[in-house]
Amino acid sequence: MERTLFTSESVTEGHPDKMADQISDALLDALLEKDEKSRVAIETLLTNGVCIIAGEVTTNAYVDMAKIARKVIKEIGYNGCGFHHETSGVMTAIKEQSSDIAQGVDSYVKTESGKIVREDLEHLGAGDQGLMFGYACNETPELMPLPIILAQRLCQKLASVRKKGTITGLRPDGKSQVTIEYVDDKPSRIHTVLIAAQHDPYKDIKKLRKEITDKVINPVLKSYGHRIDSKTKIYINTTGKFVIGGPEGDTGLTGRKIIVDTYGGYARHGGGAFSGKDPSKVDRSGAYAARWVAKSIVASGLAEKCEVQLAYAIGKPEPLSIYVNTFQTSKKTDEEIIKKISDNFDLRPGMIIKNLGLRRPLYRQCAAYGHFGRPELNLPWEKAKKIR
Repeated sequence: MERTLFTSESVTEGHPDKMADQISDALLDALLEKDEKSRVAIETLLTNGVCIIAGEVTTNAYVDMAKIARKVIKEIGYNGCGFHHETSGVMTAIKEQSSDIAQGVDSYVKTESGKIVREDLEHLGAGDQGLMFGYACNETPELMPLPIILAQRLCQKLASVRKKGTITGLRPDGKSQVTIEYVDDKPSRIHTVLIAAQHDPYKDIKKLRKEITDKVINPVLKSYGHRIDSKTKIYINTTGKFVIGGPEGDTGLTGRKIIVDTYGGYARHGGGAFSGKDPSKVDRSGAYAARWVAKSIVASGLAEKCEVQLAYAIGKPEPLSIYVNTFQTSKKTDEEIIKKISDNFDLRPGMIIKNLGLRRPLYRQCAAYGHFGRPELNLPWEKAKKIR
């Protein structure tokens, strides 16, 4: 038997990088709600007492960006523990999208006189060049790798017990890390669980460690059919103190948690972040489509694992390439799988937007705890398509 270890991490919604992602996506949602054709590329930076919003936006809508940012910060839970939604400064630096990009991406049906009749989604060009990966496997009901699913669920539970008051003295920032022992490439046992939870100064560390073990770690592992065994290593707040956190302790920036957003490092990543980008940017829509395809392949029983890569050129609708790897878990060749993908999915950006309904406020809800493997959110790219 071959034994290997694999580790994934996640962060809570109060982590400064995740705060930045949520603010960027809340702004995107607000713009799409008022103008579904908004072109958006927004970055947020957070540091001690300051929130800076910058980027490019082309839209017919108006939204109060500072008000939205403060609302997100408040909902996350920063109302006095080192960072405050009311007293923090909010700065905006927004300009219009480059006309050079727009002329390659936009596509319209026009009359002979040049009057625009309607948008032509079939010929909408990709908003940028790039490559995206999608992945699925049968390790969990969500068809996601077990390490990242457990890491995400631990962070969700940590936030839940804080908000409900099940564990008192917790603050919004936090992290998790899970190491799974695999035997012959199959999950076997929980090797290590690591939790970092921000807390009030008065919180007793011994009590906190017991509460997190009993009310966070054990329930999450049990829900996935796993338990702590005699050899499992549990680490909680290893420095003994985690009071200074969030933007007071570390700078946050949109797009710095792309592995947390996806597959926890278990599958490859194209490199482009999701948050703050409207779906004409294939960093987002292409990655969602690649997950949709990979999940459909596994859900249809064509493979136990599937990784899909898509590549695009700016201004061009058709993908430059489609790559598939089923890791020798399919009875069909990868070439046959690619043929099935071509027969069942239209991977032009405009058609991805249309078929998945991406021009609507979907995005802040998945800006924390992962964009994939979230059945509670009913996300369109998570609805596997039956392939024969």
